[in-house]
Amino acid sequence: MIKYPTGVENHGGALRLWFMYKGKRMRENLGVPDTPKNRKIAGELRVSICYQIKTGNFDYATQFPGSPYVKQLNNFQGNAITLEELSKKWLDLKRMEITLNAHNRYCSYIKICTEILGMNRPIASITNEDILNIRKELLTGYQICGIHQKNRSLKKGRSVRTVNVYLTCLSGMFNFAKINKYIEHSPFENISPLRKSKTEPDPLSKDEYLRLLNVAPSEQIKNLWVLAINTGLRHGEICALAWEDIDTKDWTITIRRNLAVSGHFTPPKTEKGNRTVNLTTPAIQSLKNQMSYTKLGAQHKIKVHLREYGRTRTDECTFVFVPRQTAINGRGGDYYSPGSFGATWNNLLKRAGIRHRRSYESRHTFACWALSAGANPNFIAVQMGHTSAQMIYSVYGKWISDNNQSQLDILNADFSSNAPLMPQASTQ
Repeated sequence: MIKYPTGVENHGGALRLWFMYKGKRMRENLGVPDTPKNRKIAGELRVSICYQIKTGNFDYATQFPGSPYVKQLNNFQGNAITLEELSKKWLDLKRMEITLNAHNRYCSYIKICTEILGMNRPIASITNEDILNIRKELLTGYQICGIHQKNRSLKKGRSVRTVNVYLTCLSGMFNFAKINKYIEHSPFENISPLRKSKTEPDPLSKDEYLRLLNVAPSEQIKNLWVLAINTGLRHGEICALAWEDIDTKDWTITIRRNLAVSGHFTPPKTEKGNRTVNLTTPAIQSLKNQMSYTKLGAQHKIKVHLREYGRTRTDECTFVFVPRQTAINGRGGDYYSPGSFGATWNNLLKRAGIRHRRSYESRHTFACWALSAGANPNFIAVQMGHTSAQMIYSVYGKWISDNNQSQLDILNADFSSNAPLMPQASTQ
């Protein structure tokens, strides 16, 4: 039995090659007889073609000028635009529909992915195998090579969750390319997200909370984290919090802005984020303690970038937490940035000898404590600005189930009394 090299076959007595190009199996007749010598040459040609496709250097019209596929392939612009050119075009258009913070993240994800793939590669040369390889490299670590040896840098691997986010973003860019006929098929076809384990909240214990507060280097930082943990506010909402947002008679906070990128104020993360938060006793006390530091401070006019692209509003803000109040050199800003906010958390954990957690666990701590105390999940969802209570059930279900016994006590106490009157139908 005659053995043929991979991708080489007999077709009507002549040799024919097959190979994958742009997600399709291509077949090209070589027009030479099927002989041992020609088989070997055909196998070497096929290896060369596959390498050119992988490196983005394959020109179909040059290799097979008489092929009927050439005209079909010329209808697509994928050979004329590189990954770098496509990414600039897509990110520029994307800017009008997402926040600045999200856009900055998209730019970072795409930059990393295109550096691994090769920024100067034609997008039509990117294959399904390339996407699987980039996924593997993002997980296990990858190397970005500079022109000089000293510029070579090794990047450590990302988590499964992070890799899925990167590839979702990259997939969006290739879908844009397909819709606009830069490519015929997306290399993401038949690629599913990696399976990931559910991340459980890691709240502070009551003992850790007290230890955290005891090592606060200033009253303001102590007040800041008492408010954060006892309200579950997003950190960007606390950075942007002004005394004008606080009702000191009924002790509520109206959340109307967020700060996710330093100096760039926006509305809250979601529409439900525009809310009125009822304050607990510790949260009220933290604000009373903070009054003497910043309540009579300077008022600033800030620009808030609204959800509709290009629209802004101006808010007058006397910020509740002012870094300048606690800066050693007196050069702190008028409000906390997200980065400096998280830095105070890391410093407190280190001072108190508490196991490291993300600063976002302050928000989880509020939710877990509230549920353990028996608070209604729907009420907590409103307080935290979630779109629905489903988020509370899916993320904090363990803390709700831990409360089953107290709920049973409530039912037993109520059911042991006289049965409630049945509601009467309206006669109107």
